Amino acid sequence: MTTTGEDGKGDIRALTGPWWWARWRSAVLDGCLALVSAVECAAEGIPFARDAGIPLAVGVAFGMVAGSTLLVRRMWPIVVVLVSVAISPAQMGFLLTVVGLYTLAASELPRRIIASLAGMSLLGTLVVTFVRAQQDMTNGELDMGDWFVPFISITASVGVTAPPLLLGLYVGARRRLMESLRERADSLERELQLLAERAEERAEWARNEERTRIARDMHDVVAHRVSLMVVHAAALQAVARKDPEKAVKNAALVGDMGRQALTELREMLGVLRSGDGAGVARERAEAVPLAAVRVAAAAAASRAADEGGGSAEGPCLSELDELIGQSAAAGMMVDLSVEGEVRSYAPEVERTAYRVVQEALTNVHKHAAGAKTYVRLAHRVSEIAMQVENEAPSEVSSARLPSGGNGLVGMKERVSALGGVFVSGPTDAGGFRVSAVIPAS
Repeated sequence: MTTTGEDGKGDIRALTGPWWWARWRSAVLDGCLALVSAVECAAEGIPFARDAGIPLAVGVAFGMVAGSTLLVRRMWPIVVVLVSVAISPAQMGFLLTVVGLYTLAASELPRRIIASLAGMSLLGTLVVTFVRAQQDMTNGELDMGDWFVPFISITASVGVTAPPLLLGLYVGARRRLMESLRERADSLERELQLLAERAEERAEWARNEERTRIARDMHDVVAHRVSLMVVHAAALQAVARKDPEKAVKNAALVGDMGRQALTELREMLGVLRSGDGAGVARERAEAVPLAAVRVAAAAAASRAADEGGGSAEGPCLSELDELIGQSAAAGMMVDLSVEGEVRSYAPEVERTAYRVVQEALTNVHKHAAGAKTYVRLAHRVSEIAMQVENEAPSEVSSARLPSGGNGLVGMKERVSALGGVFVSGPTDAGGFRVSAVIPAS
């Protein structure tokens, strides 16, 4: 529960005291001040009643009611000051005036209102003091020069008004400063909590990205060579009795591909053990904002792919002939055409282009064995384009290669990470086409 006073100040603290007080301690303090002020004004009401010619009981009651208004000083400081100004001609309410001005100055009221009420209190005290001193001089109670009346009037009015007013302004400014610092500390705490939550989100995203990258790298390393091994094994089974010499050749090819697959797996596992590959996405995710880390970490994942203990460069476009030769050795009819001036590219661009062609050929082995395949590579001014298209298969493959459906997704992720465009889909002739365009820089 919170409260808002008439001074416009919203108190955000929970109320634990009665009525408008935030704490019981404040209520007790105001009660004591109101009691002392009521006693003072009641005592001062006796001479006021005699001078005014009214019953003493009326003067005492009037003083007690006026002095007890200190009880509402926190809720309505304006009322307290106005009452003190109103009873100043009766020479009552010294404590009421002092405490009222202090409370008014310490409140959140506009400065012009505080200045106006303080000016009224100063003027009222000045006039009352001047009149009383003049009367004393006239009655002969004081025998001073003409300078004494204005001097005592100004001194008394300033002495009663200025100290509580200045103290209240100081306390109010200090209170606002403390509240501002508290709000700033709360804001910083919320920002730190938000940063911690975002850091946790980035870490979780990095872990997911790393798992995806490892799965994609495992797929790139294993799928192509194992697919070729299965194709060769099927061919080996078919010609084992009819053509022993070709069977021996196919067996040697299966062994070579198996050793190459084991070598690449060993290199990749070496990277994971050393932590160089496993921490790439996470380190980048924690170092930059979440919006930028998606592109940066994806590119880092593409750069980190195929890096190993002894093979830092990874596959490149110059190895396409060997890749196509392996597919041709497995019985696939592959036609490679290159357009434009051959040149070198950034390592991540060449690796991605190589992997796109490799995965496309793997898919042909899986789903269109024996179909003629066309591999086109175009070197352009600011980009490199590749297309792998196979004709409709003449028969269903007997190799029965499994497919997880992640090959095309992995290719699209690699190309998109470098700002390229990837398109795949069936052709009108019943075949399948994979196309990709990657910026050269």
